[in-house]
Amino acid sequence: MSTAWTSRYAQRMKNIHSSAIRELLKIVQNPEIISFAGGLPAPDVFPVERFREACRMVLEKSAPTALQYGATEGYEPLREMIARHTSRYGVKAKPEHVLITSGSQQALDLIGKLLINPGDRVLVEAPTYLGALQAFNVYGAEYLCVPSDEDGLRTDLLEEPLRSGPKFMYVLPNFQNPGGTTLAEGRRHELVLLAERFGIPIIEDDPYGQLRYEGEHLTPLVVLDRENLRRDRGYSIGNVIYLSTFSKTLSPGLRLGWIVAPPEVIKKLVQLKQGADLHTSTFGQMVAYEVAKDGFLNEHIKVIRHVYGERRDVMLQALEEYFPPEVSWTRPLGGLFLWVTLPAGMNSHLLFEAALKENVAFVPGDSFYSGNGFASEGLRHFRLNFSNAEPDLIREGVRRLSVAIKNQLAGLEPEPVVT
Repeated sequence: MSTAWTSRYAQRMKNIHSSAIRELLKIVQNPEIISFAGGLPAPDVFPVERFREACRMVLEKSAPTALQYGATEGYEPLREMIARHTSRYGVKAKPEHVLITSGSQQALDLIGKLLINPGDRVLVEAPTYLGALQAFNVYGAEYLCVPSDEDGLRTDLLEEPLRSGPKFMYVLPNFQNPGGTTLAEGRRHELVLLAERFGIPIIEDDPYGQLRYEGEHLTPLVVLDRENLRRDRGYSIGNVIYLSTFSKTLSPGLRLGWIVAPPEVIKKLVQLKQGADLHTSTFGQMVAYEVAKDGFLNEHIKVIRHVYGERRDVMLQALEEYFPPEVSWTRPLGGLFLWVTLPAGMNSHLLFEAALKENVAFVPGDSFYSGNGFASEGLRHFRLNFSNAEPDLIREGVRRLSVAIKNQLAGLEPEPVVT
């Protein structure tokens, strides 16, 4: 391989690796493979007709604006809609608090660019979202990892890492990717109070919060930050930056996400975004606004909840029916994923190779750990997505996967008997 270019790469490229999930998706293109690997919404819930009509409306009525450059902050009516929508959940935002991004992945990249110097420590859950690690790695982040359990981030283990002064905490409180877990209400209060006590900001990533299939909505961290700490001036002074996206509710192909933050933070993020892409697609933003307006988005989310809730139930039932008792898994209240734990001695990478032979795929768990002693723990786990496959394929995929698991279990060395 020629080194003519490689010798000229910036030092930061040493920290850059391909997404394990993106690489896996190339492998599982075979139509015979039932894939639980990607975090893909179901194409059958995309509101295609609504999009078709929205595109027509935008081009007929607003083509000169839609096809022109736009403001870096984003399309004003869309920002106003997002501010209204988030206020339903207690987030007191105005349009000046909202920045439209090219997907929430760009939001993570801008956050990294704004806050991380090489060697800065970022506190993350173990496991955590792979895309966030990818974004932060570019800027030379190091990580403080705190384990999660069925109630989310272990806040009882936070004090020691917080004392070492991380630049910020990155948390997915609702139906976490990859674990499917939700941060319990008591832990939310504790997390916000600890963040205030140690002076550590929180990045609250909430792409799945509206996709709840059972239980009651829990208050966002950004709201608790205001309520617990009596921040009376709305979102003007806050310790939490809030991220979300249309990818899971309208379409990932839109590449539309947003950041809600204090105005002085938005101003700096706007400056960074100008150097990245000038602004997010004007046409895409205007189409998204036309699709979502007049209450359509709220009604469409009810459809998604019904479809995904059914698929979650089918997967949980199939796991109970087919998986051996040595294997356990989380039972998500919403979102797109659940997290499987294998018995000691099993390796999710070896299982993945065996699963491919059975024409089924998943994501091995070590991809979701930043290292620091946790990566080997990830080998005992893997992530399953239940949103993309139809119920019959979910059942068949779990059955195939159970064959691979049972075969690998049968080949394990028996545990030594202690006498």
